Amino acid sequence: MTETTDAATRRRTLPSDAERLDALVRMKRLATSLLLVAAVVFAFAFALQDSVPWLGYVRAAAEGAMVGALADWFAVTAIFRHPMGLRIPHTAIIPNRKDEIGAALGAFVQDEFLRDDVVRDKLQRMGLARRAGEWLREPTNAERVVTEASVAGRGVLTLLSDDDVAEVLEQLARRHLLEPEWGPAIGRVGARLVEADQQRAAVDAVFERAEAWLAEHPEAFGNMVSERLPRWMPGFVGRVVDDRAHREIVGFVAGVREDPRHPLRLAIDEWLAELAHDLQHDPAVIARVEQLKHDLADSPRLREFAGEAWSSIKETVTAALDDPDSDLRRRARRALTELGTRLATDAALAAKVDAWVTDAATYVVGRSRHEIAGLITETVERWDPTETTEKLELQVGRDLQVIRINGTVVGALAGLTIHAIATTVQSLA
Repeated sequence: MTETTDAATRRRTLPSDAERLDALVRMKRLATSLLLVAAVVFAFAFALQDSVPWLGYVRAAAEGAMVGALADWFAVTAIFRHPMGLRIPHTAIIPNRKDEIGAALGAFVQDEFLRDDVVRDKLQRMGLARRAGEWLREPTNAERVVTEASVAGRGVLTLLSDDDVAEVLEQLARRHLLEPEWGPAIGRVGARLVEADQQRAAVDAVFERAEAWLAEHPEAFGNMVSERLPRWMPGFVGRVVDDRAHREIVGFVAGVREDPRHPLRLAIDEWLAELAHDLQHDPAVIARVEQLKHDLADSPRLREFAGEAWSSIKETVTAALDDPDSDLRRRARRALTELGTRLATDAALAAKVDAWVTDAATYVVGRSRHEIAGLITETVERWDPTETTEKLELQVGRDLQVIRINGTVVGALAGLTIHAIATTVQSLA
């Protein structure tokens, strides 16, 4: 974590291009000023060294400083451009060999930075899962992720064509719902339900509903019985018969509902078991189901249903994404926060995630390292030579001007040393 923090701090403190340019100009002026000072000192010492012998040492130091300064000026300038505009061989190295430098840089990055062992070691030391967990467990960060994801989701929904999505849904329905045979699948499910006695709840619901409806709507029973009686019978007899018949029907339904072993229930269970068997093994029953399925598939209502389903889904999801307090976004925030907490506190889980990310990243980088290196090479090739020179000089020019300054100082020391040694040897001869 400390290493990462230090790297982030360094990135934040990197100077801007304007600051780099200002520093480069100042260092150039300083290096040139030292050369001019050395030239003035040399001229003064050269003119007076015959009358003032010790000025010979000053002249030698100034002479060495000028030689060193000029040599390093030429070397530094030759990297970026032709010195004084003279097309001297092996000068203006960067603009002339820009493409070669780009290829070399790409190869260097590929061989030294994108090796499997380098990528794997870096990712393993970063602890990505724990860092992501620490970040996600903060509610504000989880909210930020959900907000960005909601914006992206709305964008995707906007770009999707309703007709295309409806067509895809229809194709999926045809492929996964309509192409397989329905009969055997329905039969197998029905057989399991009957074997587990799970049809009882559905049968209970049917009889409960039937009993309640019959009790609440006696008029629906009407004159079902009395209208079949002889016309010579008194009317009150018909009403009594109808009423009695209604009560008997209601009582019968109630008896079936209350008795788990009622013969009608047993008959229904047996019929359901036989139906489940026929759906699996009777070709005639299977064919009838398939005919019903094909009638449904050929109906234009299927396409309409797919369009209506997509419109409903799209409207619901869009509303949920737009509402910060929607259940969808609340659940997403809670899930992200919980995931972050687990990643930050569960070392085993974090290790598994780190291993997965490391393996995936190493694989991707391993497969793509040539493309990455090629991207560097192609990018440098597209750069304008003058622009490339300015970019690189802006990055390293200040340090190269320091070389000029150091050359001036070293040249002065070298000139002074050589003159001192030569004078000593001459005096001893």
